[in-house]
Amino acid sequence: MEKPTFQSAVEARKTISKYVTKTPLISYAALSKYLGAEVRLKHENYHPLGSFKIRGGINLLANMSSEDIRRGLITASTGNHGQSIASASSVFGAKAIVVVPNDANPLKVDSMRNLGAEVVFYGSNFDEARGHCERLALEEGYRYVHSGNEPLIIAGVATYALEIIEDFPDVEYIFVPCGGGSGVAGVCLVVNAANSAIQVVAVQSKQAPAAYLSWKNRKLMSAPMNTIAEGLATKSGFEVPQSIMWDLLDQFLLVSDEEIELAMTVLIEKAHTLSEAAGAAALAGALQAKDSIKGNKVVIVVSGSNVTLDRLSDAIGRSKSLS
Repeated sequence: MEKPTFQSAVEARKTISKYVTKTPLISYAALSKYLGAEVRLKHENYHPLGSFKIRGGINLLANMSSEDIRRGLITASTGNHGQSIASASSVFGAKAIVVVPNDANPLKVDSMRNLGAEVVFYGSNFDEARGHCERLALEEGYRYVHSGNEPLIIAGVATYALEIIEDFPDVEYIFVPCGGGSGVAGVCLVVNAANSAIQVVAVQSKQAPAAYLSWKNRKLMSAPMNTIAEGLATKSGFEVPQSIMWDLLDQFLLVSDEEIELAMTVLIEKAHTLSEAAGAAALAGALQAKDSIKGNKVVIVVSGSNVTLDRLSDAIGRSKSLS
């Protein structure tokens, strides 16, 4: 499969501009003081769907053949990718089926249904849902959309990195949450072309470390998943994002779920910002790397905000004992 390029991201920006609004890059004095660095948050949680994934879905569907649109699309997701495909399908008139785990985030499930997608529940985790999705695609003839191995999706989500570089050209570190790796791969493509001195740091839960292990060992690997951050919970590394990360990613950090919950609370207290667990992972990584980024110019990507009240309440309650 052909890799996306920096030029792919530039073209994607033109493609999605009619549908996706540029998100703000905001500095919060309290958060910068807390980290001892000049920190800005990239608010991908401000999209109407509450996630950066919308960028990739629009770019994919906008470039999809009329035959694939006619066939209909099927994908597997823990939520945000599914919302993206559902939303883009509604824009371009395609049927969308999203296979989700049985315990999928109800807010994300409702959103997919509201956007017109058919939601199918299967399995106890993302990879079981994905296996069922792939079987349905073969049996029914739908166009299967992989959540990571789609160059057009990676190019689409890379557009937020273009915005970061334009708004903060002297940034020194960019912290990005990592599940399957489409967001990290997109940032790497843009940074490598714009200023390779910028350090791109991927952050994943140590309770779902497949992408980290795949990057570290330079081969696709699998690992158990037992994290609160469903957006980071992939059992295996994905080929296309990993092939980019192997060449271009500078650092990869693992954080505990407890560190992620603390970061969710810090975002509320220091930056008036709501995030889901996956959306707070990048800040958890920056907090872990606090000593090494001291005094530097730092961007932290808040990738999503689709959190249930129960999950948010649990995170706040548990993080009080950690702060």
